[in-house]
Parts: sequence; C-alpha cells; structure tokens
Amino acid sequence: MLPQSPPEPVNVQGGPRRIGVEIEFAGLPPQQTGELVRDLFGGDLKQVSPHRLRVINTRWGEFVIELDTQYAHPDAALLEQMPHKDTEWERQRHQMRLEFHHKTRELIGDVVTGLVPTEIVCPPVPWHELDQLDPLFTALHAHGAKGTDASLLYGFGLHLNPEVASLESEYILSQLRAFMLMAPWLRKEIDIDITREVLPHANPFPKHYVLHVLSPDYVPDLDTLIADYITFNPTRNRELDLYPLFAYLRSDYPSEFFNNKLVKPRPTFHYRLPNAQLSQRGWGAVLEWNRWVAVERLAADRKELQERASRYIKLNSGSVMTRLFGRFRNWLKEAGSHS
Repeated sequence: MLPQSPPEPVNVQGGPRRIGVEIEFAGLPPQQTGELVRDLFGGDLKQVSPHRLRVINTRWGEFVIELDTQYAHPDAALLEQMPHKDTEWERQRHQMRLEFHHKTRELIGDVVTGLVPTEIVCPPVPWHELDQLDPLFTALHAHGAKGTDASLLYGFGLHLNPEVASLESEYILSQLRAFMLMAPWLRKEIDIDITREVLPHANPFPKHYVLHVLSPDYVPDLDTLIADYITFNPTRNRELDLYPLFAYLRSDYPSEFFNNKLVKPRPTFHYRLPNAQLSQRGWGAVLEWNRWVAVERLAADRKELQERASRYIKLNSGSVMTRLFGRFRNWLKEAGSHS
C-alpha cells in the first residue's frame, strides 16, 4: 500500500511534510526491539538506561525504544541536581542518592516489563516515504510483538504526528472541524478496540465543544482557539491532541498543560486514535495515514466542510424528537444505499 498525498503536501519551510509514528506493543522488550530496529534501518544502538535505548544515525534520524512509563526511567531533573554543599561528604551522599535512584527505576522497569507496553518513537519520515516503515510492522509481528487485539488488557495504540502545512489559526481550525466531522467514520473504519474505548487515552471531543467549534460564527484568533481548547479539554486524552502544537506555537502561554513534561512541543497534530493491529496482515502506518488524509481532504474542501458542519449543528442542536427523527432519517438513507 502506498501513502496517499495530502491536499497540502509541503510544510511551512517548503519541504515535504513529515510524519512522526509511535507504536505500542507487548511481547518484545526494549533491548530486543532496539536490535530489531537497528537491523532494519541501520544506525548505531545506544543504551540510555536499562529500559530506554536509541538507534541513532539512521537515514531519517533517531529512533527511541523504551518501556512506556516514566517510572522505569531515571528522572532527568533529579540527575541534573548538584550536591547541596561543596564538601566530600555531600558529594558522596549525592552520588549515593543517584545510584539508589538508578537502581530503583531499573527495578521498577524489571517488574512492569510485560505489564506496560514497549514503545517505538520513530523519527519524522517524509509522507511519501512512509511505506518504507512497513518492514518494521512485519518484523515486530514475526518476532512475537503483540498488538491491541491480543488481549483485553492491551489498550495499545498507534499515534501519528502529521507535520502541519501552516501555522495559521484558520488552517488549524479547518483541520479540527474536519476531524470532528470525520471522527465517527474513523472510529468505524478503525473498529476501535473495546479496551481502548473504556480507557481514557483517546476520548472523543465533548459534543458541546464540537458544536462550539463548528458554529459558522466561530472565527477565533490563535490565542482564542487555544483558550477555548483548554477550557473544553482539560486533558491530553483526546483522539486528536492539540497540546503539542499549541505548546510549539505559544511556548509562553500561561497554562499548566504547556509545562507538562509529557507534552512535547512540535509543529504537528497528535492523532491518537488508531489501534495497534500488529496481527492484521497489511496493517501499518500507511493505512492509518491514508485514513487521516481523508480528514485533510475534507478540511481543504471549504464548501463541503461548511455544509457538513451545518448538517451536524442542525442534527444535534434541536429538540430530542427532532434529533431522533434526523438520525432515523439518516439511518433510512444509509440502509437504502446498502440495499
């Protein structure tokens, strides 16, 4: 399967837009996963800590492979601390604290291996080269990696980080509107696993926020768009997480979310919805990217976007009976189209 071209294929610098890919799975610990990534894409394998490795000097940049919990890794802020006093005794105490911290985090990682997923964070890949990651998904399955459908306990996902084509609020708003309108279709196409439906990591946007954003009178500047997003979404756990993008655009914005070390500022959308379907033949980042492209195509079609937003508002803003009748009418149309 080849990656489809988005309507706007270049980034703000004029180069091909790039896609960051993150994949979660069980059954393969970080060390073996790092060796697998190195064998596939070349580069050098470097161990950062017992449960975090990097594969550097690949054609696209750096892969990070780690247990997906911060408690299995040394705390960077603690490691940067200096002894309280410049004495031999304080230096020794400080070194003992660091060694104890390292050992404790290593032990936590040993205990939770198999309970929390291994994660691969791929370097940004040009959209037209995304199919060259396919061997990674094939190799993971062949080496025993388990995806979402392998257990009711595995709420694993594949996250895409599509680089934006513009930094303007109008562009971001159109993508957000298109995503809101396409989300039910995406969930149906992806067939969201019941475990991921129950867990909070990729929740839908609340309907009152969707209605707010889809209103034809909603023409926010960037700061208003950010303020409204924070008000209606005081959580990172949305199917489309805009905090990394907003933190990149407004690093000084007064919000606790922008200071959260788990929010990594970058000029991308953070699309969290897809399952990790490692057992499904032909599944990989390209399939999910092509679904995402359908969102961007709707965003680029201003007339269709406005018409669908208007229908959504009409269907979801009336009385209960009006909404039920509208949904029944839509069901009849859908049933007729399949008969």
